[in-house]
Amino acid sequence: MDKVDLPKNTSKKELFAKGSIIALIISIPSLAGFFLSWAILDNLLEAAVVGLVVHFIVMGFAIKIAKKILGKKY
Repeated sequence: MDKVDLPKNTSKKELFAKGSIIALIISIPSLAGFFLSWAILDNLLEAAVVGLVVHFIVMGFAIKIAKKILGKKY
């Protein structure tokens, strides 16, 4: 797995803020997919499956986003 090189002057506060942004990027589409499909399909189990699928799709893109956010600034 590729390691992300953090700049030496990255503070804990900055790292926490960036981690929170990544968490929001992952969780908001998953929850939105779940609640929208639950409202449309009116079936909790199918909505959970849709939310799970959306979550794993977003997780695939989150790696690329995290490398851009946490990577070295050129």
